[in-house]
Amino acid sequence: MSETPLQFIDLAAQRARLGSAMDEAILAVVHHGGYILGPEVKQLEAELASYCGVSEAISCASGTDALLLPLMAWGVGPGDAVLVPTFTFAATAEVVALLGATPVFVDVDPITFNLDPTGLSGAIDAASKAGLRTVGIIAVDLFGHPAPYAPIEAFATEHGIWVLSDAAQSFGCTLDGRRAGKFGDVTATSFFPAKPLGCYGDGGAIFTNDAELAATMRSLRVHGQGKDKYDNVRIGVNARLDTIQAAVLLQKLSIFDDELVLRQEAADRYASGLGSLVTVPVLANGATSAWAQYTIQVESRDALAASLKAAGVPTNVYYPLPLHQQTAYRGFPRTDDVLPVSEKLSQQVLSLPMHPYLTGKDQNRVVAAVVAHLGS
Repeated sequence: MSETPLQFIDLAAQRARLGSAMDEAILAVVHHGGYILGPEVKQLEAELASYCGVSEAISCASGTDALLLPLMAWGVGPGDAVLVPTFTFAATAEVVALLGATPVFVDVDPITFNLDPTGLSGAIDAASKAGLRTVGIIAVDLFGHPAPYAPIEAFATEHGIWVLSDAAQSFGCTLDGRRAGKFGDVTATSFFPAKPLGCYGDGGAIFTNDAELAATMRSLRVHGQGKDKYDNVRIGVNARLDTIQAAVLLQKLSIFDDELVLRQEAADRYASGLGSLVTVPVLANGATSAWAQYTIQVESRDALAASLKAAGVPTNVYYPLPLHQQTAYRGFPRTDDVLPVSEKLSQQVLSLPMHPYLTGKDQNRVVAAVVAHLGS
């Protein structure tokens, strides 16, 4: 008799841990009726700002909105270029293109999967050749690991451009004593259910120490309203976080640090069991990861994935195509015709089950399945 398939991300285990406290939090919103921007939203924003060590936290309807609103506040538009890694989810470049600006694709580091700062100069050159003015960089903390912000921020300062940290997968990580939320000029994160801190639907947040910019983004998330909701002072969008989602996040935030510890323990067990068989992720000096995903690199990735599936071990590929090879993004500038690291990674990366409630027994099963396919 075959074993029950493992969960790639076990949200039910977290739900069981929170129990009646979550029920009561949701029902409290149902009873008071402040479903949009209710008191839990303000409380969440205050607690998130305190957690990250910033003065401003602006909740919003999704991680994509969290990327879009800062760009709108900065006035990004046609003729502007924004440098982005090509090995990332589409939303990173999508928000740039939606505003009529141009994403310029940069290759990534083969170890951390994050933007390689050595490619930034070439990206500015590519933008200039296309007749574009480079205005900023979106650095992605892929799989929970912070991007190399010191050289990225130094480059941005030298060139007079901003840095937007895409922390959709990394909320809770740290780098040189700074939490995600304090990277760049603005940090955006996602509360999609599968993220390290996730709600029960879509949600996101933006972090900054720029009070004026924060005020603009708060206006933009409610149709650009001014002092009166029927006096719209700018063109905005509807990007508000539902109060029930804020209530959910407040409960999850109360156990979040404990879950980060559990994620690191799971990552350590994987590294110990798999390090001699495949290329396992390695943390940069001074960094901690939120371990949104545990992603290995392996030759003949698809064959291993099929073998693991047969053994009841789910896997995912993030991402089978870098953005510069995807249909909608092929025409945008890049540092070179070929971005070799990203193209190689897309053929070799494989994400294994990862969540705070992954037991040692279940991980032994994952490791045994990998060993059975690749050999000891």
